[in-house]
Amino acid sequence: MPSMTMIQAINQGLRTAMQQDACVVVLGEDVGRNGGVFRATDGLQAEFGENRVFDTPLAESGIVGASVGLAVNGMKPVAEIQFLGFIYETMDQIASQAARLRFRSQGRYHVPMVIRAPFGGGVRTPELHSDSLEALFLHTPGLKVVMPSTPYDAKGLLLAAIKDPDPVLFLEPMNLYRARREEVPEVYYEVPIGQANIVQKGDDITLIAWGPTVPMALEAAQQMQEHHKVSCEVIDLRTIAPMDTETVLTSVQKTGRAVIIHEAVKHGGTGAEVISQIQEHAFLTLQAPILRVTGYDTPYPVPSIEDFWLPSVPRIIDAVHKTVSY
Repeated sequence: MPSMTMIQAINQGLRTAMQQDACVVVLGEDVGRNGGVFRATDGLQAEFGENRVFDTPLAESGIVGASVGLAVNGMKPVAEIQFLGFIYETMDQIASQAARLRFRSQGRYHVPMVIRAPFGGGVRTPELHSDSLEALFLHTPGLKVVMPSTPYDAKGLLLAAIKDPDPVLFLEPMNLYRARREEVPEVYYEVPIGQANIVQKGDDITLIAWGPTVPMALEAAQQMQEHHKVSCEVIDLRTIAPMDTETVLTSVQKTGRAVIIHEAVKHGGTGAEVISQIQEHAFLTLQAPILRVTGYDTPYPVPSIEDFWLPSVPRIIDAVHKTVSY
């Protein structure tokens, strides 16, 4: 079984889907000859031709709008938005068209499309390149939102997203593209959408993360165990819509405490929804208030100070200390 980075796993996932289903097409800015900004689509145009892997104009609304039309007419488009911060241009196509069409047509039409977009900080990008905007789409019924944190999950979730009959927003953490390697099967496999992963079991507190903050949560958990004998259970949500609240609630009911970690700004973030679910269904098991470690309520900062803005292991450890000593 080969060892792959996340970007390699995504590339292989796209290749695997295209080999198995002639209806899968890839489109976006520079996805063809150049193989994408991060080389996620490298080699696909040479293998499958310009009719199945094709470059588009610099018009995000056109990319997603064309994908909706392709999907309704029997194709399975995988559209790339170069950076998630550019997705504002597509909000009408995503929220008003792709996500609503099955409801509007009373099930007559489906929109089996995937929108891929890199996001997240720590890579010193210009403005509007690093923003974590997942919460904008959590409030869009009919749309699934996937955020992998490992190469294995990235390929399996991507294949599940392409197979899904409804639109999926597939968000890829830039700083994890080449951060680590792990064994990834070359064969077709799926990781179920809507199923969280308990990446580390623990008894004293639950750490809930997704995407780029999962490695931070794991490192903080390791330090808390080694230096303070605090046992942290770490949950990777993997998908925030649909959200696997059952796994979260079962864990919090066991530990009685929780800290939520995400890169997006704090106010109105996905963490607030996780807290609401816990409050509604597991309030009497809580032994301390639920804390959040997030970005701050400002625009994403300039590269020279982004390390101070992003969640970090020391900030997570501080939140864990406050929670367990409450």
